[in-house]
Amino acid sequence: MSKTEETALIIGGGAAGMLASILLAERGYPVHVFEQNEKLGKKLFLTGKGRCNVTNACEDVEGLLKSVVSNPKFLYSAFNQCTNRQIMDFFERLNVPLKIERGGRVFPKSDKSSDVIRALERRMKQLDVKIHLNSRVEKLLLDNQQEHPHIQGVLLENGTKVNGGRVLVATGGLSYASTGADGSGYAFAKAAGHKVVTPVPSLAPLLVQEGYVRHLQGLSLRNIEFSAWDAKKCLYKEFGELLFTHHGISGPVALSASAVIGRRLRESPLSGRIDLKPALSEEQLDARILREFESNSNKRLKNALSSLYPASLTPVIIQLSGISPDCPVHAITREARQKILSLTKAFPMTIDGVAGFREAIITKGGVSVREIHPSTMESKKVSGLYFIGEVLDVDALTGGYNLQIAWSTSWAAANA
Repeated sequence: MSKTEETALIIGGGAAGMLASILLAERGYPVHVFEQNEKLGKKLFLTGKGRCNVTNACEDVEGLLKSVVSNPKFLYSAFNQCTNRQIMDFFERLNVPLKIERGGRVFPKSDKSSDVIRALERRMKQLDVKIHLNSRVEKLLLDNQQEHPHIQGVLLENGTKVNGGRVLVATGGLSYASTGADGSGYAFAKAAGHKVVTPVPSLAPLLVQEGYVRHLQGLSLRNIEFSAWDAKKCLYKEFGELLFTHHGISGPVALSASAVIGRRLRESPLSGRIDLKPALSEEQLDARILREFESNSNKRLKNALSSLYPASLTPVIIQLSGISPDCPVHAITREARQKILSLTKAFPMTIDGVAGFREAIITKGGVSVREIHPSTMESKKVSGLYFIGEVLDVDALTGGYNLQIAWSTSWAAANA
């Protein structure tokens, strides 16, 4: 094999591209990374609210697969080649001590994503990876003379041709446009004959029709259960934290919900419900409300619910119940009390969309995995062409799973 054929060209200096460059360089390949930004890892810097949730410490590969929303079977081989434990060991070897938080989320002990980026960049330089910043790739160079095309290299925006027998597309998706995410990888894929599943925002806030959410803006609820329903069945249910925004809801349970119901919302709105007291049965909650009413029997309703709800939520609950806020507690009927109970167990809203790419953490959709070898990430259409990370039509829930997809697909490509 010639030097040119051995050379690996990586388009994109994000999580997937940086790891792939290290693994390939460790295997002795000459590696070039082309990053259109002025520095590496711009999106990685923002992940986990700047803390970088590098993976999830779930017990096994099955735990990883259960959290993948789109095409989990495709990732079976990649996850087995590169597990979450291998990634944790990898970063520990790069002198990035890690810690495990609630829900198995793994972060650097420093809580600084910059430490993860610096460690990767430092290792790249130790291995003499050629890093080309402010270098935008214009197109892939293909040898179309053969029946089965082979990659030849890339053409840069400045007109420079760079030859290489292996090209890894690690351009990411469309989320976080400020980091340079522009969907260029999809154009490369289409030019190589690949189908691209329409990209849509995912892990993004949900939009709510009702105007009362604006009165709740900034309210954070913990230990609630959120569910989304169509006319017939429950499409999503999760316990955790939720945050009201100006236009809807965010927080872990809402973001993960967007990954599951996002495409369905493009067809029609769905019904959302929040169980504010999931630890209590309806009977237990009714007894709790009754105790509150008995101890506050001479108060007005608006002043008698402070121990049940946050201050900003109380007037909304009362409004939806149809009871006058000035009604004396002792005058509230059993039927009226039942309305409060029902609102507490199923606080209602109409979800009519997902926020756009500017607020989305990841992109759902991308290069069709039917046209990619799952064990190697190599194109089935063009020899020597690989797709890794978010550019693929694979995505997962929050909790470090999406970065694990980036690491594992990079690892599989490097192994190949």
